[in-house]
Amino acid sequence: MPKNKPYLVFQNKAMHYLYFLLELLTNTKEVLLHLLQQYGPYIYAIIFAIIFIETGLVIMPFLPGDSLLFTAGMLCAQQASGLNIWVLIPLLIIAAIAGDNINYFIGRYFSTQVRTWNIKGKPLVKQEWIDDVQDYFEIHGTKTIIIARFMPIVRTVTPFVSGVGKMKYRLFLPYDIMGGIIWVSSVTILGYFLGTVPFVERNLEKFILGIVFVSVLPIIIKAIQAKSARR
Repeated sequence: MPKNKPYLVFQNKAMHYLYFLLELLTNTKEVLLHLLQQYGPYIYAIIFAIIFIETGLVIMPFLPGDSLLFTAGMLCAQQASGLNIWVLIPLLIIAAIAGDNINYFIGRYFSTQVRTWNIKGKPLVKQEWIDDVQDYFEIHGTKTIIIARFMPIVRTVTPFVSGVGKMKYRLFLPYDIMGGIIWVSSVTILGYFLGTVPFVERNLEKFILGIVFVSVLPIIIKAIQAKSARR
């Protein structure tokens, strides 16, 4: 029995982590308020870490970047929260850009090894993710780096594929910086100005789901088009 204890500890931690992610996805405001009450100003570091991990680790594309930025912006508009938008936005821009650059170099130097990693026979990095991003590169070129910022999953895979495809760093970096600034600033400021609107506050979860739906809509359309083309 003692031999199983490390496994049980790991299993419990994994379940706790999954529960946290689920709550963060479905009750973003409540989770942030809880973290704010528990950790105070360290909330900046926590939000920084989430954005950094979502953009920096290709195996973590399901973190709620858009809803997190929107909700954090909304809390900045509420003076009682103590969050400062002039601190938050530059900090998260750095997180988004730094994460993308880590992801780029992972793709550039470890792409062969990463593609061979599996969990229960399933690849950690799905080939269709890579194919989708490469298709966007063919259509939009380097602008894809900016466009992808507003698309969940694709924004996590794009810098990785840029590295795998050996895109020149001097081309990748300026578009990545531009995309990081536009994404973080626009979504956070949107939350800042709309978050205090009574209708938005009363229907925050639906509003966030709407943001997520609009973000993934291009992926849904592309999947439908690809399915129709195969018929």
